[in-house]
Amino acid sequence: MSRKKVNVKPKGLAVPYCLLTLAMFLLLNLTAVAQQITVTGKVKDAKNGDPIPGVSIQVKGTTTGTASDIDGNFTIKAPNANSVVIFSFVGYQTVEVPLKGQKSLQVSLEPSTQSIEEVVVVGYGQQTKVNLTGSVAQLKGKTLQDRPISNVSQAMQGMMPGVTITSGQGRPGQDAGTIRVRGVGTLNNANPYILIDGVESGSMNQLDPNDIESISVLKDAASAAIYGSKASNGVILITTKRGKEGKPVTTYNGYVGWQTPTTMIDRLSSADYATLYNQARIAEGKAARFTDAEIQKFRDGSDPNYPNTDWYDLAYRTGFQQNHNASVTGGSENAKYMVSAGYLNQTGILPNSGREQFNGRSNVDIKLNDKFSAKMNLAYIKNDYKDANSTYAPGSSDQIIRQLNLIAPWIVNKRADGTYGTIGDGNPIAWLDSGQSVDRYNQNFTGMVGLDYKVIDGLKLSATGSYVSNNQDYVMFVKDIQYNPNKYHGPNSLTEATYAWNRSSFDGLANYDKTFGSHGVKVMLGYHAEKYDYKEKTAYRSNFPNNVLTDMNAGAESTMKNSGYTRELSMMSYFGRLNYDFKGKYLFEANFRADGSSRFSPDNRWGYFPSLSAGWRISEESFMESLRGTLSNLKFRASWGKLGNQDALGDYYPWQTTYSIGENYPFDGALATGIAQTSFKNSEISWEEARTYGFGVDAGLYNKINLSIDYYDRKTTGIIMSVPVPETFGLGAYQANVGAMQNRGIEISASYQDKWGDVTFSANGNISYNKNEILDLGGVTRMIEGNSIKQIGNALNSYYVYESNGLFQSQEEADAFTAKYGNPFGKKFKAGDLRYKDANGDGKLTADDRVIANSTDPKYIFGLNLYSEWKGIDLSMTFAGASGVARFYNNEVFGEFSGDAQHPSTVWLDAWSTTNKGGSYPRVAEARVSASNPYNVASTFWIQNTSYLRLKNVQVGYTIPAQMLKKIGISRFRVYLSGENLLTFDSLDFNVDPEAPAGRGSNYPLIKTTSLGVNLTF
Repeated sequence: MSRKKVNVKPKGLAVPYCLLTLAMFLLLNLTAVAQQITVTGKVKDAKNGDPIPGVSIQVKGTTTGTASDIDGNFTIKAPNANSVVIFSFVGYQTVEVPLKGQKSLQVSLEPSTQSIEEVVVVGYGQQTKVNLTGSVAQLKGKTLQDRPISNVSQAMQGMMPGVTITSGQGRPGQDAGTIRVRGVGTLNNANPYILIDGVESGSMNQLDPNDIESISVLKDAASAAIYGSKASNGVILITTKRGKEGKPVTTYNGYVGWQTPTTMIDRLSSADYATLYNQARIAEGKAARFTDAEIQKFRDGSDPNYPNTDWYDLAYRTGFQQNHNASVTGGSENAKYMVSAGYLNQTGILPNSGREQFNGRSNVDIKLNDKFSAKMNLAYIKNDYKDANSTYAPGSSDQIIRQLNLIAPWIVNKRADGTYGTIGDGNPIAWLDSGQSVDRYNQNFTGMVGLDYKVIDGLKLSATGSYVSNNQDYVMFVKDIQYNPNKYHGPNSLTEATYAWNRSSFDGLANYDKTFGSHGVKVMLGYHAEKYDYKEKTAYRSNFPNNVLTDMNAGAESTMKNSGYTRELSMMSYFGRLNYDFKGKYLFEANFRADGSSRFSPDNRWGYFPSLSAGWRISEESFMESLRGTLSNLKFRASWGKLGNQDALGDYYPWQTTYSIGENYPFDGALATGIAQTSFKNSEISWEEARTYGFGVDAGLYNKINLSIDYYDRKTTGIIMSVPVPETFGLGAYQANVGAMQNRGIEISASYQDKWGDVTFSANGNISYNKNEILDLGGVTRMIEGNSIKQIGNALNSYYVYESNGLFQSQEEADAFTAKYGNPFGKKFKAGDLRYKDANGDGKLTADDRVIANSTDPKYIFGLNLYSEWKGIDLSMTFAGASGVARFYNNEVFGEFSGDAQHPSTVWLDAWSTTNKGGSYPRVAEARVSASNPYNVASTFWIQNTSYLRLKNVQVGYTIPAQMLKKIGISRFRVYLSGENLLTFDSLDFNVDPEAPAGRGSNYPLIKTTSLGVNLTF
């Protein structure tokens, strides 16, 4: 394909590299600092007098900081005798102590709930929680570090209101959850915008959870508009740990764990399957396949030719996972550092699947002099993972898992002579025994360098440059297999591919922060430029001499295929933010961003994204003074704004006409090859836009209870959709901004924390409700796609099926129904079949009687986190769940009765029969002769309520008393036992994980993990 290059090249992209050189040069020219004083002291618990180790201690208005040691002692240098020192620690109230010439301090901290003065990371900066006027959820990194997780999204589930995370599968390296912020706002790419330390990252898998300081989710336009055209689906800001002033502190976190599937579908034994299969055949007037003697052989296992093969047991194994992370932090007033290294190894629950990851990170902060400071972040991750592969329908382990669900238990796996038993698709164990896999080798490097210049008091200029490089090598050698003399799958083949992308960016900021009496003013102005390029190359050959010679050149040259292409994207932005507060009571914030993108034509290249928000801390009013002992905080918030989505389709050239090389056309009586236009592009295509407004209230009671309630309304317009065209147009449908959708909801979160003597307890809970509604589909009222429908006035991802209405209890009833309503399915209704409802009441059963039934997106999500600690023993539990969600499962999940290539579920033991008319399931029927079979007729009967409550994590730990560790140089030693996904409560009829996708059940199972770990600090 050919294309025109778009001349939108932001200037100054060489600046990051210049800044890196400048920073390294300036590090060699540190200037002397002003006269300082050394302050020493001790920090204790105000209630019991125990020393508190690890308290964050910082000189106010500076970057100078340290932490208390295991005895609560500290030493810090202050610029002068009038400095103010801030003491803060999780679970305690923050204290500010003016020195007033003192050089020795004894500080007592009072236990408290999460402080409203807590600092929250927002776009291009930080704000105290008390001053927030937008909707921001924050998760501390400590929550992630002790859990046996292989990616960050797993630990976020249930922890933040309005953030829906669906795990979906447990495939190593590909187990990251699907994240949705306040519902699904588009028909296209609905993923949130993710940044790590201000640098765009497409995935949280490129980060070790141990390196995380905090995660902020910007949920509304007031908080996210500063990111403009990339923020309509929410923004996730991940901040990594940084160094602190003081002697080096070494930390090690590690665990080993064992993994098994959360649940597996119960399948019939050979004897039960044979019995029911005979019943199904006889009902169709056919002879039974198995004699009573053969069924008895299945039952007693007396003959190896009549097995009861447990395919799950042959395939699945206990997986093993280990994770190790070591970090060193420290520094002086002028230079602080954090260096970490991590290793993750995971063997999958299927053979030939697994993951190995190495990662390293270095964050350095330098104070060059009183005016200049610099920072540099370097991160590298090598993430290799593989997935078991099949010879038939290769590409992943999906086909293996599908066949494990389908192959009958009476099929012999492996005979005494070493040959395999097979069905038409082969044998899944033979594929696993062959050792073949799909291998992916990933490397990611991120470099960022920044320089800050303090112009005058309150005014700071910042410049930051970043470069991200990601490369993946893909290798899939498909082995041919001779299962037995009569069954062969081939030929063998090799596919190799390379995917590489790079992104360079520059940000320039000016920040002004000043207080004028009772008036606080903050102004931020910024400029952003980025360039992104992507390259892909693929090569293929087949017919290799054997399965050992796997170099590409060994394949038959006549089968050679290759392809490749490149893409590029540029973007330029201007943005700003204004914050104003009066006496800390009346709060106002305005954001604005202008984005220009090469994705769109010159006439539609720029998008403008404003937001406004305000807050009123009524608890600070004088008339509320008498209630402050009870009502420690009360704030009302309101916001409005507009966000954009430029990456709706992932298309880099949605407005440009493209051409295909190698198209054939008739010329002079013969076919000629040339270049042809194959699609029509709309030059008017532009951003999807999301208008959002919301209201919120934050309350605190007794300095122990915090409560937040939010209402939001998000309307997305200009959703990009395919517009149908007449056949005479000559080209396919084109894309245009014609769709619209709305999400409205309520979020409630509450927390409680207290301490009674030696017992510390905290509880954090949240629940969210979201209503999704399609408003416009570009001129049509509905779009039907198989068993799903998009219809104006209804939720996205809704099912469109027949409504089942009980079972026919006799043949007379079935015949009478057919005579009255007809039968559009081509399968005769019989006693025990599902009865369907004439939903539109027109007296006949047709496709128009299908109804909209449930959605795969939950209406409610909720979570609860409990923590308690007593004399070094800690216990925590995290629950997550969803409600108002459903899944349609087809005939491959429930199973049908069609011989060797089916393995029905045990639910059929309660099927309707003349002797079991109260059965829960329709009659057993051979193959697909019944109108009850979901393959033939999709109905509400096969839609399961997949609401659930899951114990995501339970953990018990013990921290050895610090006094016992002093002699061996360890300041903290904690051991713990942890369980992930151990319990799930749901109302499903059969054993399937409620988070697993709908359909045929070919997904890699979700996993539960039991692990043993240790946390060490030196």
